[in-house]
Amino acid sequence: MIRAVRSNASDNVYCTLLAHSALHGAMAGYTGFTVAPVNGRHAYIPFYRITEKQNKVVITDRMWARVLCSTNQPCFLSHEDVENMKHEDDEHHLHNTQLLESESSPVKNSIKCNGSAAAV
Repeated sequence: MIRAVRSNASDNVYCTLLAHSALHGAMAGYTGFTVAPVNGRHAYIPFYRITEKQNKVVITDRMWARVLCSTNQPCFLSHEDVENMKHEDDEHHLHNTQLLESESSPVKNSIKCNGSAAAV
């Protein structure tokens, strides 16, 4: 477990539970898995399920700002960088909207969400 702050007693208990669960899985003969809490219970998760898709981090998003704040990391983005990224997102969004409008088959029961059509 990687943390930006000093570990406390609950971190110790959590890491011990993870280690015990991983050891039990290995002793049972499982390979290619990791252990994580799922719905309040520790579960064996195959590596392929973890790596089958990627999440994208939006560095101009509020969630990333919370990560930086909670880990005491500096933000290396200038105001100009943020504005440029927003401008690029707007251009990408405009292009996608134009593609949707130019399609020959109309989208039935569409809802406008942030300016783009989504089929219901």
